[in-house]
Amino acid sequence: MNKTIFVTGIGTKVGKTVASAVITQALEADYFKPIQAGGLDNSDTHKVKRWVNSEKTKFHDSAYQLKTPMSPHAAAEIDGVKIKKKLSLPKTKNTLVIEGAGGLMVPINDQETIADMIPENAKIVLVSLHYLGSINHTLLSLELLKNRGLTCKGIIFMGDENLSTESIIKKQGKTPILGRIDQEPYIDDKVVQEYARKFKEKLKEL
Repeated sequence: MNKTIFVTGIGTKVGKTVASAVITQALEADYFKPIQAGGLDNSDTHKVKRWVNSEKTKFHDSAYQLKTPMSPHAAAEIDGVKIKKKLSLPKTKNTLVIEGAGGLMVPINDQETIADMIPENAKIVLVSLHYLGSINHTLLSLELLKNRGLTCKGIIFMGDENLSTESIIKKQGKTPILGRIDQEPYIDDKVVQEYARKFKEKLKEL
């Protein structure tokens, strides 16, 4: 059975797409972004395609391609679309990296959130960007997963090193730290490949 990795974040714009590209490159996995809201001409899938260099990787079309850059439930309502929590996963024998939208409690419809979309048996990776309040948002995300009977397999920190933040999250979150992606001046395929090499061994253990 192929492995499924679900990449979520402590909020929006925290670096999920870069982290997903690094994981995809490191494992030569397939990539799938179920919900794309806005930016359809330069979607997260387009970005990951530019950054990942692996002949084994397939990039699967989003299940929901919404025109408006809003919360999925609102963007879907504008487009007259109903988002369902049950994902029809792409058929692949390869490892599949799934990138969520926003954070875990982002609504996808009137009753359900991104957290409800996480496939059974998926390995969950949480992306945490360093900013004032990120400790709270990270620990809240871990607590939510725990309360739902889900286990975060690892945290990827984004941004320049912050030992105080990283150490308290490690102590109180009791979750493995996969590593950190620095605040890079730009992201391209070479940067992604460099981080993929650094993360590869830990990612194989997921």
